Amino acid sequence: MTLDPVEFTADLIRCPSVTPSEGGALDLLQRTLEGMGFTCHRLPFSDVDTPDVDNLYARYGAAAPNFCFAGHTDVVPTGPVGDWSVDPFHAEIKDDMIIGRGAADMKGAIAAFASAAQRFIDSGAFDGSISFLITGDEEGPAINGTRKMLDWLEENDEKLDICLVGEPSNPMELGEMVKIGRRGSMNMILTVKGTQGHVAYPHLADNAAHRLVAMLDALTAEPLDDGNEHFQASSLQITSIDIGNPTENVIPGEAEARFNIRFNDMHTSDSLAVWIRDKLDGAADGTAYDLKIRVSGESFVFQPGELSDLISDACEKVVGRRPELSTTGGTSDARFIKNHCTVAEFGLISQTMHKVDERTRIEDIRNLSEIYRAMLEAYFRRS
Repeated sequence: MTLDPVEFTADLIRCPSVTPSEGGALDLLQRTLEGMGFTCHRLPFSDVDTPDVDNLYARYGAAAPNFCFAGHTDVVPTGPVGDWSVDPFHAEIKDDMIIGRGAADMKGAIAAFASAAQRFIDSGAFDGSISFLITGDEEGPAINGTRKMLDWLEENDEKLDICLVGEPSNPMELGEMVKIGRRGSMNMILTVKGTQGHVAYPHLADNAAHRLVAMLDALTAEPLDDGNEHFQASSLQITSIDIGNPTENVIPGEAEARFNIRFNDMHTSDSLAVWIRDKLDGAADGTAYDLKIRVSGESFVFQPGELSDLISDACEKVVGRRPELSTTGGTSDARFIKNHCTVAEFGLISQTMHKVDERTRIEDIRNLSEIYRAMLEAYFRRS
């Protein structure tokens, strides 16, 4: 029987796979792929202070090249269920929309992956392999998921030649946008030390809040850059300032701020760390401070080429438009895959992901499956 991508989307939504729970989603996908002839490997990983996570790698064929579909079955929490118009794990269809957690991000794309692969495989023999790299840890810490799966692939001589990540990449209409890269992301916690005192006797104190404000001003006074051909300007955003002072007449002796930098390929996390410390040192005027830095990923971009052409040509064939090649948005697991092969992101509409009443158009799921199948056709049967 032909796998219907909409029905399979509904079946996946009905699996409550909120990170880090597998929720039955990987079990369902594995049974489905094994029924098509895929060889499946379940890859559970664990680490200190992070939840255990189950993952799935599946491959049809043994020859090169290996075309990989990558994505995740885990979803974010629903929030208050009473805010939803339907049960978030019921997969109700209304007004040509399927509603449920994961409909857009990204169970609809996984269903389109599987449906496209089945129809392509059933259409005749081909030289090469199709694989699925599906994690349960994309919405979580991203420690026990794709990154460790890629290490497992290397250890087991499994090579990916090209990879499509099914993240919801389109702003409003299917075929609008392909992500050919992503900005890097780094998070900082800045703690400034002063001397606590009475507000009426400021000469006996050293106001940590004043010091912090001056240091933050040094970081935000000028833009990091103006962007370039493929990237928006890098952005430093202060996300929290916390003095923790419960009274009005005490000069604080400690103040903390948190900030994030989304940076383009004009920088690296190392170069930005040097820049940050230089700015802070210049504004600190000898004040003691502590800076913690956590890097989520480096910026990257793949120049337009084979993979972006495959996606663009398939979009034009199915929906009549060629997508913009973009690097906007947050981070995804493509930041790990980029070190192994060419990767791009193309999936459903991003408007409702992570929201109450997350939903996607029935027609978009069917068209996305057609786009993925057209890509396989062009990749394996090109003249």
